[in-house]
Amino acid sequence: MANKTIVVQQVASAARRPAIQTATLKGLGLNKIRRTRELEDTPAVRGMVSKIAHLVKIIEERG
Repeated sequence: MANKTIVVQQVASAARRPAIQTATLKGLGLNKIRRTRELEDTPAVRGMVSKIAHLVKIIEERG
């Protein structure tokens, strides 16, 4: 069975944001605007995305 994944894109800069938000972006593998990553759709990843929802958007849900 294939794992579900989500494609996340960074849409805003981490400049002048709290360090925890910058660390969350790095944890997701994002650090530049318009960079995308395909991540496993787990509750942990969804929680990280929700914490920085103003900086990223979910482009696609696969699986």
